[in-house]
Amino acid sequence: MEETTTAATTTTIMAALATLSPPQLSDLTHTILSHTHHHLLRLSFLLSSPILFSLTLHRLNSISLPHKTLLIANHLLSSLHHLTLHFQPNPPPRRVKQRDLDSVLLLLLLCDVHQHNPEALQAPTSKWREILSNLYSDDMLTVSGIGVYNGSALVSYIEVLTRCLRFVSVMGFCYGGKVGREVAASPAVVVALPSVEVRGGGSECVICKEEMRENRDVCELPCRHLFHWMCILRWLKKRNTCPCCRFRLPTDDVFGEIQRLLEVLVKIGNEKGLI
Repeated sequence: MEETTTAATTTTIMAALATLSPPQLSDLTHTILSHTHHHLLRLSFLLSSPILFSLTLHRLNSISLPHKTLLIANHLLSSLHHLTLHFQPNPPPRRVKQRDLDSVLLLLLLCDVHQHNPEALQAPTSKWREILSNLYSDDMLTVSGIGVYNGSALVSYIEVLTRCLRFVSVMGFCYGGKVGREVAASPAVVVALPSVEVRGGGSECVICKEEMRENRDVCELPCRHLFHWMCILRWLKKRNTCPCCRFRLPTDDVFGEIQRLLEVLVKIGNEKGLI
């Protein structure tokens, strides 16, 4: 279940990012790094200031658990707002007060420390600032990694997609700019195509225009279209698309495969309304 959920999440994220142009991807990366840097600086300032740390900790102690939950929810929504700026033309404005940002950053840092090093918080609260400062300095990438800025988790996806786009662009140039050129389907895929029996008859093979007779075995592509075996074998030796709907089969060509996968991701993103 976890593997399925992770795969679905990865596909959804990549599909959404694939709908963005290279300049938009660059802007999104800049936004993520900018907010990550801002939150890191703010948390560092909070830990270095005894007065601000004391006031923020006192506020956390004075508010209820539902209020703390609401602070985290607003922080997550604010992070999501900054990301959706690149997917929606006019998203609704959302602002977080400075004291709320300080409170949620410290709260998430405390949660992280409690999860990874609970013994550290058994010391008197007067020692917490020093303890948290040392832990934060020693392992900034792990401690409060989630609390600093949630959008930073997207950076790795953006890097992968950017590399794929660059590869497709470079390979398209090397092939004389023939993006979407026709190549043969992978022999392994062709061998694995199923043979089905025609039921009812009457339909014709669109390649040879001859009727597919009842009780005869024909080839079925993944898109459910049927063809005479000899016809589709000759067809797939030169191209990897269905003659009816242009469904694209995998190939042994790396450039073509990356381009095909990018197109699939964009299609998923458009169908799910991720733009």
